[in-house]
Amino acid sequence: MKNTFKKILLNRESNQKMLAILLDPDKCVGRVLSATISALKTDLPDFIFVGGSHTLASTDLFIDLLKEETKAEIILFPGNASQFSTKANALLYLSLLSGRNAEFLIGQHLTSSVAIKKTNIEVIPTAYILIDGGKPSSVEYISNTRPIPRDKKEIALSTAVAGELLGMRLVYLEAGSGANLTVPMEMIEYVRSGLSLPLIVGGGIKTVEQLKNAFDAGADLVVVGNIFETEPGKISEFIACTRAYGVDDE
Repeated sequence: MKNTFKKILLNRESNQKMLAILLDPDKCVGRVLSATISALKTDLPDFIFVGGSHTLASTDLFIDLLKEETKAEIILFPGNASQFSTKANALLYLSLLSGRNAEFLIGQHLTSSVAIKKTNIEVIPTAYILIDGGKPSSVEYISNTRPIPRDKKEIALSTAVAGELLGMRLVYLEAGSGANLTVPMEMIEYVRSGLSLPLIVGGGIKTVEQLKNAFDAGADLVVVGNIFETEPGKISEFIACTRAYGVDDE
């Protein structure tokens, strides 16, 4: 077992919640990039996810910069096979199980699988499940798949358990970047109750209260990204909230 997935498992076993900051190389540029680097030099989240639904900038160069300026543990969160980079610590090998588009269930994987296997990167098979976030998302548009309705928690659970039985190691409930609404707490709780795998939740989280809600509902790892594109100074606030979560209850 390699280090990144092991870290996730150990943290989950000790009930230590985790935060990942999602950075899109196309959007994290100029002043936003400078402010983000400055914040990350002060404090680091558990992970930095790098990727986006439609990324044109060089993933390699972006990760090189992050590694040069910070000590972050970097996980690829690719929108397609072209975003693969050997520079990262690990790769979320995403299969969009909530959709019925074979291209994002398995098609993109075929174009990169042999090349990925030849590298030393840690590969983490991940069941990626798109949830309605209140508006059409980039993931929905690019993948040409429909999200699971917010009131269909049974479908979300069935999809997550299917991923578990197929051998996935993580389940990721995603409302989409910049979503108007976060994944419902009731859905997170329901999926958590029937799932044995670590649970990631992301999309639409703009406040520490929403972060806490996701943790309360059962998320092991929460991904936050869009808010930092306009307010990178809030990174330290979210990191502090994650570290303090549950401490007062001990």
